[in-house]
Formats: sequence, C-alpha cells, structure tokens
Amino acid sequence: MSKGRLEAFSDGVIAILITIMVLELHVPHGVDRAALAPLTPVFLSYVLSFVYLGIYWNNHHHMLQLTSHINGGVLWANLHLLFWLSIVPFATSWMGENHFAELPTAVYGFVLLMCGVAYWVLQETIIKAQGPHSRLRTAIGSDKKGKASIALYIAAIPLAFLHEEIAQIIFVFVALMWLVPDQRIEHQLHDKPTRT
Repeated sequence: MSKGRLEAFSDGVIAILITIMVLELHVPHGVDRAALAPLTPVFLSYVLSFVYLGIYWNNHHHMLQLTSHINGGVLWANLHLLFWLSIVPFATSWMGENHFAELPTAVYGFVLLMCGVAYWVLQETIIKAQGPHSRLRTAIGSDKKGKASIALYIAAIPLAFLHEEIAQIIFVFVALMWLVPDQRIEHQLHDKPTRT
C-alpha cells in the first residue's frame, strides 16, 4: 500500500469520527438561553474531543511526511491507532451527557491514554521500518513531550475519582501542549536543527 492511500484512509476515518461526535449535539427544544444550558457539558466535551482529533490528524500527517515507505507492521499499527480514536466519540458522549461525572471522565482519560500509546506504537513501528537513523527518529529525539503526555493521562485517570475537575484540567493542558504542530517534525521537514 502506498503512503498516500494510508493517509487518505486515516483522513476519512477521522472525518467520520468528527461527524459522529457532532451528531450528538442535539437541537434544544426551546428558543431561549435556558434551553441551551443542558447542552453545555455536551458541547464542551465535543470541543475538547474535536481539538484532540484535530491534533492527531495534524501530527499523523506530519509524521507521515517523514515516512519513506509503508509495510504491513505500519498498516496494523495505524489501524490500532484508528481503533482507539474510534472510541473517542463514545467516551465524549458519555462524559458530556453525564456532566463530567467521575467514571465517564476516567474512561475518557483511559481512551486518551490508549490513543497516546497507539500513536507511540505507530511512531516506533515507522522508525523500525526505516531504521535507527530515520528522519523521524532524528525529529522526535527522546520524545519528552510524548512521554509527558502519557504520564499525565495515567495521573488523570485515578484523579478523576478524587477531583474530576483536575483530570479535566490535565486533558486540556495536554491538548494545549500539542495544539501547535510538532515543531520537531517541522524543523526536520525544513532541514533545520531539532530539539528534543
């Protein structure tokens, strides 16, 4: 399979996931502001998940720009990532519909953790296929940002049962960390020195 087909398939899946999430935003049964109030947690969880899916789409695109060839292992690792991303609409809906309650927030954190792990697996599978001196390995270096994200998700899951607001702050913080496209890869694409 060509890299272009893998990208196109992944883009299509992520677009469908965003569409599924937006369908959970039901039209209110009133015409005043009070009718919108019950939708606030659903809308906020949608925005957060939309940002996360956008981050994965953006960084997936950048990562594949540094990928020279695709093998079977990369295909399966990519499907593994898409599997966990496909759970995001369910976790988003459950958390929003239940006003960020403890268990739905913890499950949302677990899904984010597994998406992060799956992305790391895909990244490492690509590097293995291209060799230790690949442009991707050079770009990510020691991957402190990726490791920090996974550690924060792990911390957020039990925190959701103590103070779900802290877990939610962690989710937002990690999203903000990744909101700007990965500069390490941007530098490698433009043949600039990278930082780890």
